[in-house]
Amino acid sequence: MTTPEDFTTDPDDMRRAFSGFPSGVAAISARVGGEPAVMIVSSFAVGISYRPPMVSFAVQQTSTTWPALSCAGTLGVSVLGEEHGDKTRQLASRAKENRLAGLGTHEEDSGAIFLDGAPVWLEGAVEHVYPAGDHEIVVLRVLAMLTHEDRSPVVWHRQRLRTLVG
Repeated sequence: MTTPEDFTTDPDDMRRAFSGFPSGVAAISARVGGEPAVMIVSSFAVGISYRPPMVSFAVQQTSTTWPALSCAGTLGVSVLGEEHGDKTRQLASRAKENRLAGLGTHEEDSGAIFLDGAPVWLEGAVEHVYPAGDHEIVVLRVLAMLTHEDRSPVVWHRQRLRTLVG
């Protein structure tokens, strides 16, 4: 039988527990200072608001990519699809150069960059940033979107990308 003494807030235990909840995975990308910048978030949430349309994600305060991306006027959000599975680690790499190598992209005049093959593209601008422990919660106002209903997303579950069955 579980007792209150069995409960924990140990960060490693929390990370393991939270990994049991499937979450959407998205690439946040834009051209910043003439160079493409991209980061992967596994805390992407839709439906924050429909009027006006807003989505959110969390970013670690230690991120070296977010400070650059946060200065972009417009960000591209690409919900990762099945064809991105083998490129996710490359996109999330600490090495900033060549993160987009071998991936097809589309860039808007605004500087927002989107990954080819994504089931959903959202073009957004930072509306709010809230401190949240060792992360920041970023709320984007959606300026435009495009969906590809023939493409399936992937989810992050138990430290792995997984496809939906269905």
